[in-house]
Amino acid sequence: MPESIAIRLVRLAGKKGMRIAVAESCTAGLVASLLGEVPGASRVLWGSLVTYTPEAKIALLGLDRELLERCGEVSQETALAMATGARGKSGAALAVSVTGLAGPEGDSSGLPVGTVWIGISSVIGEEAREYHFTGKRNQIRLAAAREALGFLCRSIE
Repeated sequence: MPESIAIRLVRLAGKKGMRIAVAESCTAGLVASLLGEVPGASRVLWGSLVTYTPEAKIALLGLDRELLERCGEVSQETALAMATGARGKSGAALAVSVTGLAGPEGDSSGLPVGTVWIGISSVIGEEAREYHFTGKRNQIRLAAAREALGFLCRSIE
């Protein structure tokens, strides 16, 4: 059986002595939960900030209200700001963020359900990618969480 993405991430980050912080919106702690299932995760997982609402993003990650109003909660800019905020609050070498629309309904932005932005912030830079997942709400959330772990692995490699 192939190594799970979470096991691979814990192994890679552990070898490099890296701590990882997570900022989650639509996944509501699922990224951290998948990591936490792996023995030895405490060596690499700093923690997760679940920022489901704009107010939580502002209070816990230091996002600017104007940015959220201008760009929306599901955007490249918000994903980058969330990852940067998590890295700043934690002091971790690497942070990932997930923000998106898991459904079943969309929001006033007009973006389709399944639209997810995943951001990475590290000492060497920042990057965010847009994804379009399909399925029911929890299928979208799980796909987004797994992709966030994969994005972290690729960033470390």
